[in-house]
Amino acid sequence: MSRLVLIDGSSYLFRAFHALPPLTAPDGTPTGALYGIVNMLRATLKENPDYTAFVLDASGPTFRDELYPQYKANRPPMPEDLRAQVEPMKEIVQALGFPLLCVPGVEADDVIGTLALQAHAAGIPVTISTSDKDFAQLVRPGITLTNTMTGSVLDDAGVMEKFGVRPDQVIDLLALMGDTVDNVPGVDKCGPKTAAKWLGEYGTLDAVIASADKIGGKIGENLRAALGRLPLNQQLVTIKTDVALDQAPSDLTLRPRDVDALRELYTRCGFGSALRELDGGSAPPARGARPVAPAAVADEAPDAALSAPGEYECVLDAAALQAWVARLQAAELVAFDTETDSLDPMRANLVGLSFCVEPGQACYIPVGHDYPGAPAQLDRAAVLEALRPVLEDAAKPKLGQHGKYDLHVLRRHGVDVRGYAEDTMLESFVFNAGGQRHDMDTLAQKYLGYTTIKYEQVAGKGAKQILFSQVAIDDATKYAAEDADVTLRLHRVLSAKLAAEPTLQAVYRDIEMPLVPVLTRMEATGVLIDVAELRRQSADLSQRMMAAQQRAHELAGRAFNLDSPKQLGQLLFEELKLPALVKTPTGAPSTNEEALEAIADQHELPRLVLEYRGLAKLRNTYTDKLPDMVNPDTGRVHTSYHQAGAATGRLSSNDPNLQNIPIRTEDGRRIRTAFIAPEGRRIVACDYSQIELRIMAHLSGDPGLVRAFEGGLDVHRATASEVFDVPLEKVSGDQRRAAKAINFGLMYGMSAFGLAKQLGIGRGDAQDYIALYFGKYPGVRDYMERVRQQAREQGYVETVFGRRLQLNEIHSRNQAQRAGAERAAINAPMQGTAADIIKRAMVSVQDWLDGQGGRATMMMQVHDELVFEVDAGFVDTLVDEVRRRMVAAAELRVALVVDVGSGSNWEEAH
Repeated sequence: MSRLVLIDGSSYLFRAFHALPPLTAPDGTPTGALYGIVNMLRATLKENPDYTAFVLDASGPTFRDELYPQYKANRPPMPEDLRAQVEPMKEIVQALGFPLLCVPGVEADDVIGTLALQAHAAGIPVTISTSDKDFAQLVRPGITLTNTMTGSVLDDAGVMEKFGVRPDQVIDLLALMGDTVDNVPGVDKCGPKTAAKWLGEYGTLDAVIASADKIGGKIGENLRAALGRLPLNQQLVTIKTDVALDQAPSDLTLRPRDVDALRELYTRCGFGSALRELDGGSAPPARGARPVAPAAVADEAPDAALSAPGEYECVLDAAALQAWVARLQAAELVAFDTETDSLDPMRANLVGLSFCVEPGQACYIPVGHDYPGAPAQLDRAAVLEALRPVLEDAAKPKLGQHGKYDLHVLRRHGVDVRGYAEDTMLESFVFNAGGQRHDMDTLAQKYLGYTTIKYEQVAGKGAKQILFSQVAIDDATKYAAEDADVTLRLHRVLSAKLAAEPTLQAVYRDIEMPLVPVLTRMEATGVLIDVAELRRQSADLSQRMMAAQQRAHELAGRAFNLDSPKQLGQLLFEELKLPALVKTPTGAPSTNEEALEAIADQHELPRLVLEYRGLAKLRNTYTDKLPDMVNPDTGRVHTSYHQAGAATGRLSSNDPNLQNIPIRTEDGRRIRTAFIAPEGRRIVACDYSQIELRIMAHLSGDPGLVRAFEGGLDVHRATASEVFDVPLEKVSGDQRRAAKAINFGLMYGMSAFGLAKQLGIGRGDAQDYIALYFGKYPGVRDYMERVRQQAREQGYVETVFGRRLQLNEIHSRNQAQRAGAERAAINAPMQGTAADIIKRAMVSVQDWLDGQGGRATMMMQVHDELVFEVDAGFVDTLVDEVRRRMVAAAELRVALVVDVGSGSNWEEAH
C-alpha cells in the first residue's frame, strides 16, 4: 500500500541545532543542525516512501498573529549559527529529491495537517516525522507520528499513554496547559497531568469551562481566572487542516537525486559518511580490500566544543533546587545520575543526584555527605519529593549511562522512575557491540575527545579509598555533574549515529530499551533461597572433597596440595611419568581441565582431581557463597543482568551468576532444589526447545531440517536417520549422539577435528559424518558459505532482527584468527537471534504481568529459559499466556516450541 511521509522540517531544524554537537565544516561554518537533518533524510530515503515532502515555516506573519498579536512574541531571534544553516539545508533537501513546501500565511504544522487529512481521506497511510507534541491531535487510524531522533512512534494508544488523553482531546489539553514556547498562556500551575485529569473527568474543554466552579483549591481559582482566554487558546493550538495548496498528496513524489550537487554540498560541509554512501561506499569491496562495516564508520571528528569543560552548580538551598526543578520540567530530555556509598544498588544509600538538560551545564544536589565540616545540605526526603513529579512522569524522557543501577537506587528510596527512554551504554553497545568497552570514560574519550574525572581522583584508591559520602562537596560536584553532562553529550553523538542506521536503531528502540525496566523489576524481585538446604549441601560437598583428597594421597603414596598446579604437575608428569599432552603458553605441562581429561584414561588420579575440582567449584561458587548473598532487607538473592556484555546480545548474570549452575550433573541439579517458592506459590520454568536449531532451519531454509521440525520429530534422531540412512525407529543411541554433536557443532563452526575429539572417533570418520550431513542438508551448507561471504564483504553479520556483530578479524592474515571470525559469522546470527527472541518475549510477558496484581513475577532468565514465581492457583493461566507470548516473539519458518514445568523448587520445575 502507498504511504505518505511528511517531514516537519522546522521542528527538526531547531531540535537538531539544540540537540547535536556544534559541528563545523572545514571552512569553519556551522553544520551541527544540518548534520542531524541530513542523517534523518538519509534514514527516510532508506524506507522508500511512495510520497513525501519536507515542510518548512514560511517567513512573515500567519493568521495566528492576527488572532493574538503576542503569539510567539517572546521567541528570541534565530541564532546566527542556525540561520547560516537554513539555505544549505534547503539545497540538500532539494538535491536529495524531496519536495520542499513553504506556504505563506500559515505554519508548517497547518500544511502538514492539511496534507495528512487529504491523504487519509484518499486511503493513503500517513507518517508525520516530527518532534512537536502538537501533532498528536492529528493521530488516528492511518496517521501516526514518528520521531527519528528518538525512534519513538505514536499511534492512538501511544498518545493515550504519553498524554493521558485521546488524540481528539489533545487540542483541549494544549489549550489548558498553554505553550510557553509560543507564548500561549494556559491555566497557571496546570501541567499535563492536571489537564488530562480534568479531561478524563469532564471530556471536553467546554465541559471543563462549564464545570469550573466545581473545581476547588488554588488550581480551581487559577482555572476560573483563565476562563476568558481558553477559547482563544483553543484556536491558537488547533492545527489548520483546510489550507489551499497547489499540491495534492499524490503529487509529492521523490525526484531523482542530483548527485553532483550533493557531492559538492557534502564536501563543503565535511559530511564524510554521506559522501561515502553517495559514492557507493556500501558496495562490495574489491578483491583484497578490507571493508569497514557501515555501523562502525566514524563520521566527522567531534567539534572542540565537545571537549570543553562544563559549568556546574552545587545545589544547597531550596531556591536553587526549585530553579533546577523548573528547568527539568521544561526540558525535552533529562540526563541524570546518582551517587551512592555502595556498588550494590540493592543496598546503596543515596549520597547525591546530578542533572543536565543542556550540554555544558549541569548541577549536583548533595544529600548525604557526612564528613566533618561538610556544609549543610538539603534534606534527602524533601529533595526527592521536589524531584518526584519529574522523575515519575512517564511523559518526561530520561537519559542515563547504565541507568538500571540508578533506577534501583531511586526505587529503594521511594521514587519509581518512569519514562526512562535513553541509555548511552546501550546506544554504544547496539552501535558497535564488540568493538570497544561501553563505560562512560571510554566512550567520552572515543566520541567526544573528552577526558573525564576518574572516581579514584576524588575518592582515592585501594585501601585508602573513601566512600563518596566522605568526598568533599566541591570535588563531588565536579565529578558528579560531569557524569550527567557527559552522558547528555554522548547521547547527542550516539543517537545521531543510530539514526543513520535504521535497523540498529530498531534493535535499540524496540529490544534493548524496553528491556531495561523488565530487568530492573526482575533484579528487584530476586529469588528465595533455602539457606539450610545449601548449608547441608556444603557439608556434604566438603566431606566428599576430603574423601577425594585422601584417595588422591593414597594413589600418590604421599600428601600433596590438590589445589597447587605446580605440585600436581610435578606428581603427574615427573613422578608418575604420565604424558603431558597439553602445554601452557610458556611450553610447560598444563594441569587444566583439558589436560587432565586427555590423560584421565591412563591413571585414576587425573579423574579424581577433576572430581575434586568440580566439587570445590560448586561449594565455593554456590553452596557456601549464596547464603552470604541473601539481602537482609528482602531475604532474597538478587543477581544483576548485563545487557552490554556478550557481543551477540545474550544477557549475562553476576553477583551471583545464576546462569552457570550445572544442569547436567546431579550435584548441579541439587543446587537448584534450594531455589524455592514461598508458601502458597510455585516455581514455573518456561524453556525454548532447541531454539538455535530452529533458527538454523529458518536461516538456511533447508527443506529436510524444516520438515523435521514441522513434523514434530526428535530432530537429532531425524538427522541420524537421514545421515546414516536408517529408519527412525532403528536409530541407535550412538547414532543419535553423533547427529546431535553434528547439529550443535556445526552451529558453532566445529571442524572435523573437533567433532572427532568429541565423539572419540577418527578424524576421517568425522569428516565422512559431516559430508553425509551436508549431503542430506545442502541448505545448511549453502547458508554457511553464504554467511561467510557476507561477512567478508560487509565486515559484519546480522541477526533476524538486525543486530550486528562486527568481525574485525575476518580478513586477518592469521589463519587461526580468520577461522575464528568465520566460526563467529556462522554462529552469531543464531545465538544473537535467540537472544533477541527471548528479550522480546520478556518484554511482552512483563507487559502482561504488570496487569496481574502480583499473582506472578518473573524472577530469572537463564539462557533460553524464563523462571517465574506464581500463586499456586494461577499456574495454568500463567503457563498458557507465557507460552503464547514466547511463541509469538518471532515468526520463523518453523514454529517455536516452549517446554514448561512447575514445582516447589527450580529443579522440580524441570
